[in-house]
Amino acid sequence: MTELTSKQRAHLRSLANRLKPLVHIGHAGVTEAALQSINEAFHTRELLKVKVSENAPEEPRATADALAASLGDVHVAQTIGRTIVLYRADPDEPEIRLPQ
Repeated sequence: MTELTSKQRAHLRSLANRLKPLVHIGHAGVTEAALQSINEAFHTRELLKVKVSENAPEEPRATADALAASLGDVHVAQTIGRTIVLYRADPDEPEIRLPQ
């Protein structure tokens, strides 16, 4: 998948509004354990929130970019405050239909 359009990001943000953060990035930053937790969470859902702690070594936007680069085919839909919204479409049966 290519980059998300602004309309697609807006759609994902609206869907993520009701979600609670599933993964927390702490003082150790982006670790293998955090990547594994996020990867496992993507097995059951396509959209998830990640909370970045105040003591995290990087800013939330840099953390979001590192997560997207490390996980592959993951898109950052939103970074607001210390919360990141990540999206990865299910390769077999996508539940979320993105607008064109």
